[in-house]
Amino acid sequence: MLLDNTNINDFSLWLHLANTDGATILIDKENGWTSFDVVAKIRNLLKIKKIGHAGTLDPLATGLLILCLGKATKTIEQFQNQPKEYIAEVKFGATTRTDDAEAPEENLQDTSFLTEQLIAEKSKLFLGEILQLPPIYSAKKVQGKKLYELARKNKSVDISPSKVNVYSIEILNFSNPFVKLKISCSKGTYIRSLARDLGREIGCGAYLSSLRRTKIGDFDVEKALKICDVVNLVNSGKL
Repeated sequence: MLLDNTNINDFSLWLHLANTDGATILIDKENGWTSFDVVAKIRNLLKIKKIGHAGTLDPLATGLLILCLGKATKTIEQFQNQPKEYIAEVKFGATTRTDDAEAPEENLQDTSFLTEQLIAEKSKLFLGEILQLPPIYSAKKVQGKKLYELARKNKSVDISPSKVNVYSIEILNFSNPFVKLKISCSKGTYIRSLARDLGREIGCGAYLSSLRRTKIGDFDVEKALKICDVVNLVNSGKL
């Protein structure tokens, strides 16, 4: 059973199923939370030990997380393999060591030549199956270690590119030096890397200034619950 904002009145039944047959829930992750923070909070609220999420979001990203509880953790891979949709804001004219807004800007460059048409043309280079290098500060594992752990120790490591699929890139708004994009892509795609590589291709550098995951397959963040919604359901005595 899936719990979202359309059937919260069935919370007691859903919780029973989460403890017996397994269940899923759509969560709208807030800025500043890690995906693990969300899992830990729901585990503590519901007293269910076995919980996993179907696709990590960076702490600065917001949006859709699908949590699988109990026996439903066996279905995580099915969700992970579905296409993802993101709304990404990219800032041109600078880079950061994390490829997002978590680190200070570096390599400041002029963006007066930027046009929406130029961004649209260069974006086409990243459509279809591409080879993509993950950000140095990411949870991707190399030699059994997460890249960000190695990066924080200033250890250099050879990173192999991964094959990912970018199905579509749509420009929603352009206000130099920012562009807002709607991106549909496969599992394993790093939007931070896409922003970095787009800036490199255009020639002025870029980084991901904000990110929101709006869809995983047919599941939409518009139906997702906030953590505070789950807290309220628990405190209301609907257990």
